[in-house]
Amino acid sequence: MGPHFDEVWRQQALRGDTVAVKQLAGAVLQPLYSFCLYRVGRNQHLCEEVVQETMLKALRDLKNYQPARGHDNIFPWLTGLARNEIQRILSREKAASSLQSLWLKMDQELLAIYASLEAEPLADDVLRREETRELVNATMAQLAPQYREALEAKYLGGKSVRDLASAWHLSEKAMESQLTRARKAFRATFLALSRNLEAELV
Repeated sequence: MGPHFDEVWRQQALRGDTVAVKQLAGAVLQPLYSFCLYRVGRNQHLCEEVVQETMLKALRDLKNYQPARGHDNIFPWLTGLARNEIQRILSREKAASSLQSLWLKMDQELLAIYASLEAEPLADDVLRREETRELVNATMAQLAPQYREALEAKYLGGKSVRDLASAWHLSEKAMESQLTRARKAFRATFLALSRNLEAELV
């Protein structure tokens, strides 16, 4: 699994430790870019601007990051900063107002869905749609890195639970639990995206 951004790391980064800063950049730049890309309509220029501004703000406001609150996982805090940057940047783009409204609605629905993570099967008609591949990509981009990495390794990389447990230094039971949570998060996000995109196109 990825590095833990705990209080020791935070103090090092606050002191300007270049190793700590590089560790953050190496761990979060790619997942943060993936998270933002669909939220700015897959505009790479805007996405790069959002990621750059988010990282700068994170380093400036690192004193506000509370490792214990996020179980040493800095990504949720970063995505909160990124959402603010996305809203600021999209407000400049008149044509993007509907996209901004869509993602604000999505975030509200996802909060409710993640609170329960109910097992809800994907309907066959959803899976057969032409845009399913795009929805899968968009869904993966919104997942927490540990969920996305687990699903990619298992279903794209073909890794066994035993191999994953060994690589992530977990027991097989703990790895299975991680995969179960990842699958539930994927399913909830996919369904929420599907519903909201349908409503947007009506």
